[in-house]
Amino acid sequence: MTLALFDLDNTLLAGDSDHAWGEFLVEENLVDAEEYQRANDRFYQEYLDGELDIMRYLSFALQPLARHDMNSLLRWRDRFMATRIRPMLQRRATELLDYHREQQHTLVIITATNSFVTEPVAELLGVEHLIATEPELVNGRFTGGVAGVPSFQYGKVERLNDWLQSTGETLKGAWFYSDSHNDLPLLEKVDHPVAVDPDPHLERVARENGWSVMSLRD
Repeated sequence: MTLALFDLDNTLLAGDSDHAWGEFLVEENLVDAEEYQRANDRFYQEYLDGELDIMRYLSFALQPLARHDMNSLLRWRDRFMATRIRPMLQRRATELLDYHREQQHTLVIITATNSFVTEPVAELLGVEHLIATEPELVNGRFTGGVAGVPSFQYGKVERLNDWLQSTGETLKGAWFYSDSHNDLPLLEKVDHPVAVDPDPHLERVARENGWSVMSLRD
């Protein structure tokens, strides 16, 4: 079955769920506000610039998960979904997902943001398959570490290849929608790469290669 792959942040969502989660933690006084906000913004800029050290970032971003029990985290995540994620939903993104469903394509969200944050987002969007960075979980608590390869840059390709092997799916005729030049390794591997509200670097590459360029912003 044909795959329709979607980046999440600034693609299906009109914003970045990972960065927004950090802002939410600051607003709820669950972290040292000034220090955490400064680091969160710095890492996000490094991501935009294509200079992010993913393991260094994850050692920062996953620590709040390790400091709290699961019940508290789930309660806070529910509030985060209601106050920060729902306002990021886009009508055109929903229509795009529906289009691929009508074509009987297999929908997959593939994102660098960790699965604790993104699982309920995928569920809200009605997308069954999620490939995300996996926070390490031991005895019902997060450790602050990463389980396996982060789903970032070439890691997205590696994680997708593992998923393809486990499911028997292939990339023949596959689509991939993304806003970020960080996703070029995967965009270059699919038959139908689509730049969605792209950053300047990705837009330049897309135009040079004759890829589709579109907007999902309402």
